[in-house]
Amino acid sequence: MNLPRTSLIRQYDTHRLIPAKYSASGDSVLVRAAASDADLPQIFDLDNATNDRLLAENGLLPGVSVHELVFGVPYYRIVNAAFCHAHPLGSRFNGPDRGAWYGAFELDTSQAEIAYHKSRELLEVGWLEEEAVYDDYLADFSADFHDIRGAEAFRACLDPESYVASQELAEQLLEAGALGIVYPSVRKRGGTCLACFRPTLVTNVRKDGAYVFRWEGKPTPIIAPCGAAPLSAGGALGLRGR
Repeated sequence: MNLPRTSLIRQYDTHRLIPAKYSASGDSVLVRAAASDADLPQIFDLDNATNDRLLAENGLLPGVSVHELVFGVPYYRIVNAAFCHAHPLGSRFNGPDRGAWYGAFELDTSQAEIAYHKSRELLEVGWLEEEAVYDDYLADFSADFHDIRGAEAFRACLDPESYVASQELAEQLLEAGALGIVYPSVRKRGGTCLACFRPTLVTNVRKDGAYVFRWEGKPTPIIAPCGAAPLSAGGALGLRGR
C-alpha cells in the first residue's frame, strides 16, 4: 500500500469554525419545539434517540467506538461531534460513516474553506441572502500525521470537484491506523489544513473569536468579527472558486 510520508506535526492554535448554533450550550435544538415544560422529557428522549453524538457516546454508532471518544475535558462534546456527525456524502478525508476534526493552520484559510462550502450550499438552493455566525475553536496538535504537501503522487486527493481519490486514501489510512493527514488547502492558496482521525489527539480546545458571514446576493460573503466593521467581500480570503 503506497501511503504518504509522515511528518511530526506540532501546530498550536489551529482554527476550526463551527456554526454558533452548535456551540456547547447544553440545550437541545428541539427545545424550541416544546409547547411547555411538560413536553421537555419527550423532547430530550427524541433528541437522545436521533443525535449521532449521543448514540456514539453510548456505544451505538457503528462508525465510531465509544472507546475512541473523549470525556471530561473542555468542549468534549464539540470534539466528539466532529467524528460522529459526518456529512451524508463524507468530506475530503472521511466517508459518511465517520467524521474527522478538520482544522486550518491560519484563520483566513478556515474562513475561506467555510465561505466556499456554505456558498455552494446556498447556490444549490438559489438563495444568496444569508447571515451566519461561526465560533472559532482553537486546538493544538503534536503527532505524526501523513503529509501530502508537495506530493505529486497524491495530487488527485486535492481535486477541487471530487472527493473520490481523497476518500479512498482516507480509508486506507484508517485501516493502517493513521492518526491524520496534513494537506494544502484547496480553497485558499498558500493555506494549510489538517484532518485528525483520532479524537484524543485534538487537545487544548478552547473558543476564541466569533465571525459573521453575510451573503448579500453574491457567492463571496462579507466576513467580520462579531461587533466589528465588515471586511470587503473576498478581500481577506483570496477564494478560489475551483
